[in-house]
Amino acid sequence: MLTHVVLMKFADPGDAPEAKKLLEGLRGRVEQIGDLSVGLDVIGSEVSYDLCLTTTHDSAEALRGYQEHPAHLEVATWLRPRLAARAVVDHLT
Repeated sequence: MLTHVVLMKFADPGDAPEAKKLLEGLRGRVEQIGDLSVGLDVIGSEVSYDLCLTTTHDSAEALRGYQEHPAHLEVATWLRPRLAARAVVDHLT
């Protein structure tokens, strides 16, 4: 199992709740997602990111399928121009 973790910092942190809604909307629409969770930062420290997305996938190929899926690309088109920073970790579980 591959776990995909993405931390997002928005230019306007007010965009994070809408991003959460859009990302959660991928559940059930993208068959390559095993599990999906989205959390919003509640502390707001100077080193905090605004949102954490965690998805699980059966393989690296399934992760690529998720990343190339039209529903994911649609959400990414909305997200990318709003991001100030992004960090990703993909690890085996």
